[in-house]
Amino acid sequence: MWAVERPPAGRWTPEWVPLFPLFLSHFSMPLRPVTVLVALLHVYMALRLLPALGAEPAAWVLLSIALLVSVVSMPLPFMGRGRSTSKIADRWKWLGLLCMGWFSSMLVLTLARDVGLLVGWAVVSMGGWPVNWGRWQSASAAAVPLVATAVTLIGFFNARRTAGVVRVDVPIRGLPDGLSGFTIAQLSDIHVGTTIRRNYIRRIVAAVNTLGADMVAITGDLVDGSVAELREHVAPLAGLRARHGTFVVTGNHEYYSGAHAWIDELRRLGLQVLLNEHVVLQARNVKGAQTDEEAFDSALLVAGVTDFSAGHFDASHASDPQRALNGAPPLVRTRVLLAHQPRSAPDAAQAGFHLQLSGHTHGGQFFPWNFFVPLQQPFTAGLHRLREMWVYTSRGTGYWGPPKRFGAPSEITLLTLVPAS
Repeated sequence: MWAVERPPAGRWTPEWVPLFPLFLSHFSMPLRPVTVLVALLHVYMALRLLPALGAEPAAWVLLSIALLVSVVSMPLPFMGRGRSTSKIADRWKWLGLLCMGWFSSMLVLTLARDVGLLVGWAVVSMGGWPVNWGRWQSASAAAVPLVATAVTLIGFFNARRTAGVVRVDVPIRGLPDGLSGFTIAQLSDIHVGTTIRRNYIRRIVAAVNTLGADMVAITGDLVDGSVAELREHVAPLAGLRARHGTFVVTGNHEYYSGAHAWIDELRRLGLQVLLNEHVVLQARNVKGAQTDEEAFDSALLVAGVTDFSAGHFDASHASDPQRALNGAPPLVRTRVLLAHQPRSAPDAAQAGFHLQLSGHTHGGQFFPWNFFVPLQQPFTAGLHRLREMWVYTSRGTGYWGPPKRFGAPSEITLLTLVPAS
């Protein structure tokens, strides 16, 4: 249940990832051992479910075919990545990713069934009640693939729809009048790649532009692939419109995909990438300011840090919230940080930021993996307080790996700064 990154100099650094079914799209270990593990898990599911369906030949055949297709297709999205862009290859990758989502629910439900049967047997044995175990085993075995398929179909619809707008008020103590009502449209974890392409991005851009935000923040994991492969699919982001423009920070997937090339490409599109640095945005309501002090007091400092793990890939990109404030005007009192991972928050709070915007977690993306996010991150989703700083963690605007969201809807977030009461 982990992903493995390969940092420079050939060192292996394990990073616990709370989304077990998605680790295949995040690993850099050899494909063969992972494929063997997945195959063994399919064998486990077959041994636990198929014998119980022996009295239902049609169900037995259908489940056997489904398990066979799943185990064969799941490695396909990771074989020859970046070398083939044909429609046929993309369709095979689609199948593999869909099966990955189905496999995840199948595995969880098969395990839950086994636990349920064991607990039921213990209770019934202690009570001495007569139970038709053959019927219970057959019914529960049939329910597992039916529920897994239903969850996967609902999750597919949720993942492929345009993310809904989540509106959040962030109360800031001592917020200047000129910043009251300042709005930030946050996008995060879009993961442009095999299944998220140009039209998907166009829909997101259109939804954001209707909000009339003061600025747009993209908090990392924008892409899963090289610039050459995905340039045309990311291009619609140049159409994002906000009063102060669009600001971007890198996520861990940018470093898997060639961060330096992507930074150049995003800047070419007119997006401002913040690498442990900041900008000062002048609020809209300061035309009557008589002094520099009044003008700075109503300004907003927006800083951005590289991904929490970026130093593994490029030492010069080591994430540093304090460094992002170097040269900041001391009179600018309100400070917002864009940081891909919520675990940047302790350093950000120490540096004196009022609000950190993050993503990375996907809110778990689909049940039950949201319960495992806290193993790696301090926050899963939503607005939380860390000492004197607010942290907002987006559930993500796209999805990663399987096109599936269940219990963790995607979002375009519109955050509004308001005075604390």
